[in-house]
Amino acid sequence: MKEDKTKTSMIKKSRRDFVKNTALFTGGAMLLPNLHMSGMANVLGDKKLKLALVGCGGRGTGAAVQALTADENIELVAMADAFEDRLKGSLANISKAMGETKKINVKEKNQFVGFDAATKAMDLADVVILATPPGFRPQHFEYAVNNGKHVFMEKPVATDVPGVRKVLAAAKKAKENKLNVVVGLQRHYQDSYLAAMDQIKKNSIGKIVSGQVYWNSGGVWVRERQAGQSELEYQMRNWYYFNWLCGDHILEQHIHNIDVANWFVGEYPISAQGMGGRQVRKGKDHGEIYDHHFVEYTYPSGAVIASQCRHQPETMSKVSEFFQGTKGTVYTKGDNATLTDWNGNSIFEHRGKDDPNPYQVEHVKLFESIRNGGVIADAENGAKSTMSAIIGRMATYSGKVIKWDEAMQSNIDLAPDELTWDSPAPVQPNADGTYNIPKPGETVVI
Repeated sequence: MKEDKTKTSMIKKSRRDFVKNTALFTGGAMLLPNLHMSGMANVLGDKKLKLALVGCGGRGTGAAVQALTADENIELVAMADAFEDRLKGSLANISKAMGETKKINVKEKNQFVGFDAATKAMDLADVVILATPPGFRPQHFEYAVNNGKHVFMEKPVATDVPGVRKVLAAAKKAKENKLNVVVGLQRHYQDSYLAAMDQIKKNSIGKIVSGQVYWNSGGVWVRERQAGQSELEYQMRNWYYFNWLCGDHILEQHIHNIDVANWFVGEYPISAQGMGGRQVRKGKDHGEIYDHHFVEYTYPSGAVIASQCRHQPETMSKVSEFFQGTKGTVYTKGDNATLTDWNGNSIFEHRGKDDPNPYQVEHVKLFESIRNGGVIADAENGAKSTMSAIIGRMATYSGKVIKWDEAMQSNIDLAPDELTWDSPAPVQPNADGTYNIPKPGETVVI
């Protein structure tokens, strides 16, 4: 299943570095992909679609540029963030990336800051981008659906089980109301993965019985505490290291690989068990999350998938997936997919150095579907892959076998719906400035 290259040919770029890639700029103008939208003669005709960006970090900024690039008749009209400096910086970067254009029309009065900013921005739009830290995603998605908005939302879609349940309920309503929802699990829009999946459907490697999925790297950014910050502001600025906001890197990052396992196996896990901890990344600014997880997922069919993720500098880096079937194997990494039989003979190979950028493709597909009256319904899978990563975290934090059905009943709510700048932070530091770290055998997760 190949994308039309004339529609979606795009310079390759990483998700987080989209607006930083200097190859995109010449004299302040963005080098736009060759996207022909004539095929979008459609239900909405020439209606101008109004876009709101909720969450103005690097990911939201990149997604906004990709959305504005994906459709000829779209206008960014509102932006929202908890912090004014993030919003202003994002607007400057979007304007720089897009160059001279009438697609950016965010008046001062439509630049919303604070905890109530998201709903104000969404009220002005037809399509919303949800790119805040994931702890806020369930309430934002619920509001968007209840108010008839089409949605692009980043993964993961929640940090706790009550949030997953909220997203599942909103996903059902979105589908019933024919609202398009794309979730940023972009491998579902990537040629190499689609080609591998096509071969799996053709039974080229037989039934998948086992696999290994990896996101091992040196880690991500840290934002140190600044003088004068409240505890709540500090945690929101340094959000990656607090579970109510991020959910740990097994969820925020490794969800991509876990999602591929679910997709290729064709099921969601029924249980998880594993181990993890903090050995390297254990300073005060590293909050409460682990720096490594290893989880064994068991699926209804009997398939067992081993999951690894690690944030430790100067260690082996590996971001890929490898699955074993009854007739052969499939290996996916980056733009490439390779299938071999058990004698080492090649069954299929996809080398995708010229493939379209999947981060762009997902936005093109979203707007095509909106224009043509279609319905993309990614939210249910997004919620269930989020839940898969959450039960993995539960397993490593507790040291126990976590069963999906039991975990889905959990009422442990990490991310409060109602916050103001006067609210206490959901997690409080100890007297020495450290935070309580989950301890297997002691930590309660359900």
